Amino acid sequence: MANEFVARSLDEVRFWSRIMKEHSLFLKLGFRCDDTQLIQEANQYYHIFEGIEARSHAYTQATDPETIRRFNIEAHHAAVHIWAFKRKVLGLIVSCQLPGANNFPLLVDHTSREANYFRNRLEELNAGKLEPLHDAIIDENVFFLRIMADHAKFIGHLLDPSERQLVEQARNFSHDFDQLLYQALDLSSMRPQSQTDPLLGQFLDQNRVSVASLRDFKKTARDLIEACRIKSIIHPLLADHVFREAERFLCLIDMFEASLTGSSSTTALE
Repeated sequence: MANEFVARSLDEVRFWSRIMKEHSLFLKLGFRCDDTQLIQEANQYYHIFEGIEARSHAYTQATDPETIRRFNIEAHHAAVHIWAFKRKVLGLIVSCQLPGANNFPLLVDHTSREANYFRNRLEELNAGKLEPLHDAIIDENVFFLRIMADHAKFIGHLLDPSERQLVEQARNFSHDFDQLLYQALDLSSMRPQSQTDPLLGQFLDQNRVSVASLRDFKKTARDLIEACRIKSIIHPLLADHVFREAERFLCLIDMFEASLTGSSSTTALE
């Protein structure tokens, strides 16, 4: 339906354009002061996605679908370019051409995976058809479980080593989400035989418990960082950023569970 296409498009663009904007800032903060060209490029992408985010909030569900389709193309174009920028930065780091920069290679790869996810989502929306429900459940969980595992690793490395209890909690979450990711990959490789409602329902239930626990840990860490009550080099916006992504994952799990228990067997958009 046209209204569903508009609503889903605006939801995706509003969420991910803000994420892309913040990625630009985090990358910029990790460059060395003499990396002026990279800093300038990061600033450009910050302003591009700031503009896309602002325009996405100016549209409503009553906006003409063709207008939203063109807007999706514009956002997709920006996502493609920031993905290429992130991959360029990753190449510079792993080839030791940015010695002393403060962007972990895994973090840059992580942000590029999210840019790729965003551009693929926009392509699917404009094509008018998303993955069938059972495929989407597995693929979305594989993607987000890896994102959550990465977050735990970043938090553990950016907390001050003297915050021993929090560092240990982050390491435990990293291990737990690595295991959940392996289970999801096993489920994926067993397709289509593994795509039964009982197996997928249990899969979602198990992931929800772990994601909710990590979300609560991130919220606590964010609040402590904002109140300057713990020692770390984590930017307060980064702490909120990873919290919002965990919230996003939980919302997806809820949506999938509702669809799984309902009569719908596809997430097609007309």
